[in-house]
Amino acid sequence: MATIKRALISVSDKQGILEFASVLATFGVEILSTGGTAKLFRENNIPVTEVGDYTGFPEMLDGRVKTLHPKVHGGILGRRDLPEHVAAMQSANIPNIDMVVVNLYPFEATVARAGCTLEEAIENIDIGGPAMVRSAAKNWKDVAVLTDASQYADVLTEMQSTGGATGQATRFALSVAAFNRISNYDGAISDYLSSFKADGSRKPFPDQVNGNFVKLQDLRYGENPHQQAAFYRDLHPAPGSLVTAEQLQGKELSYNNIADADAAWECVKSFDTGACVIVKHANPCGVALGGTALEAYSKAFQTDPTSAFGGIIAFNRIVHGAAAEAISKQFVEVLIAPDFTAEALAVLSTKANVRVLKIALPEGGDTAWKNGRNFIDSKRVGSGLLLQTADNHEIKLNELKIVTKKHPNPEQMQDLLFAWRVAKYIKSNAIVFCGGNMTLGVGAGQMSRVDSTRIAAIKAQNAGLSLQNSVVASDAFFPFRDGVDVLAAAGANCVIQPGGSIRDDEVIAAADEHGIAMVLTGIRHFRH
Repeated sequence: MATIKRALISVSDKQGILEFASVLATFGVEILSTGGTAKLFRENNIPVTEVGDYTGFPEMLDGRVKTLHPKVHGGILGRRDLPEHVAAMQSANIPNIDMVVVNLYPFEATVARAGCTLEEAIENIDIGGPAMVRSAAKNWKDVAVLTDASQYADVLTEMQSTGGATGQATRFALSVAAFNRISNYDGAISDYLSSFKADGSRKPFPDQVNGNFVKLQDLRYGENPHQQAAFYRDLHPAPGSLVTAEQLQGKELSYNNIADADAAWECVKSFDTGACVIVKHANPCGVALGGTALEAYSKAFQTDPTSAFGGIIAFNRIVHGAAAEAISKQFVEVLIAPDFTAEALAVLSTKANVRVLKIALPEGGDTAWKNGRNFIDSKRVGSGLLLQTADNHEIKLNELKIVTKKHPNPEQMQDLLFAWRVAKYIKSNAIVFCGGNMTLGVGAGQMSRVDSTRIAAIKAQNAGLSLQNSVVASDAFFPFRDGVDVLAAAGANCVIQPGGSIRDDEVIAAADEHGIAMVLTGIRHFRH
């Protein structure tokens, strides 16, 4: 154990610091502090010594230089177990500092603010704080370093149980947290400054990207049992994302559960009206809109009951008892919704292994949130990283181009827009037959678009669903007319696709030949 006799406290975020310092004072701890923190202590009758008085060197350069002094860093870095360190400190009249409590200038919050200038960002880069934190973290065997208000309570509890000391395990854990905080802080500065050009304008992608992820849990295994795995989240996760989920019941999530749950949730939260999405192996196998969760689920389940077995089911509305009753009749791995009624949870509790996740939808809608924040998607490739802006384009009616003699009616146009939205979440090559705001057949992940079309039609036939007068969405253009021939033979009478093939004229002529309405979007939705 290491008894705390002297603490240096200098915090930008003063949440909880008065209470913390008050308890330290009851242990007879001498408190050193700076600027606003020292002023706050004096105003609240907590004994404090200004660092400038302690070092004999006043703050200067508008406070930029105050703790960068041998009496501060010597007191933090000096090892108590090395006689030569002890002798050197005594010779220089440098007392030990046993605790450092520092949180840093709010750089991340500053640059996140609309209208932040480069000058403001630079002024909010902390220098003395990180230096003290690193010193204390390096010398963790002798010094306790606290970098977040959430640590105060546990440290005080330990000190109260030990008569004012901290244990080695505690100090090591605090040291690791401190180095993590410094890493994240420096990464944020690097990301921000790397995004500037010499003329002061911003680049869409910085010259260096510093990913910061926090482990949520170790997983039993990865994609396959012979693989090890863990689940991490962004340091600052997006609201309404899977990592913010609260698990209400069920077994531990597996690697594949998490991947499929993310696919289901990202799809369902893109709809403004009530929707249900059923995912199997990262692809939606059933999607539908409905006035209630039960209606949406019943329609989505019809698309492919076989694939829905052991699938992931997601809703963007509250799940009530009736929907829970229907879902409980099938084998489901994960169930996701913004909330569940007490009746629904009572029904689901009889299926103890079903993983039930509650996730709050982002305010303003998922697409609005992402568009407003320049949301970035990433994908690892070997030892590299691909970054791109999110595929958030929402097609508008006035962006559509009808290129055939036949035009879709208003009802068909709504089904086309629904099918187009679903296609965005299906692995390329994607073909989606829809009708009545529900999927009827889905063809996904094939090397040939015509094969995806055939598979989607076969899926509908196997589910006993008619494709007569259905609509079709294709995530990318038809390279040949054969895909149109297949969907026409299946009964479709409208198709939405990006266009842009060198054979567009041939494809459009095929649609006219079959009496099909064709709408071009001018934008594709590849998903690999």
